[in-house]
Amino acid sequence: MAVTVLFLGPLRDLAGEPSRKVTAPLDWAGLLQAVGPEVAAQLGEERVNVACAGRVLGDKTALQAKDGDEVALLPPVSGG
Repeated sequence: MAVTVLFLGPLRDLAGEPSRKVTAPLDWAGLLQAVGPEVAAQLGEERVNVACAGRVLGDKTALQAKDGDEVALLPPVSGG
């Protein structure tokens, strides 16, 4: 039983990998522990969003990922 955590944009650089498999089920506290302190610090920022199973969470701290889900960590997008 596993959840795939996807690191996007600069979060990929901090994590040192594009994705990571973690044990399911996965809640907010488990996510923070699984991603390491540098990524966890970024997740605490309001501008970083979390999507689970293709849906951006309005309250990322309510994360409840189950076996087979993908959790995407979405840094802010900039462009011009």
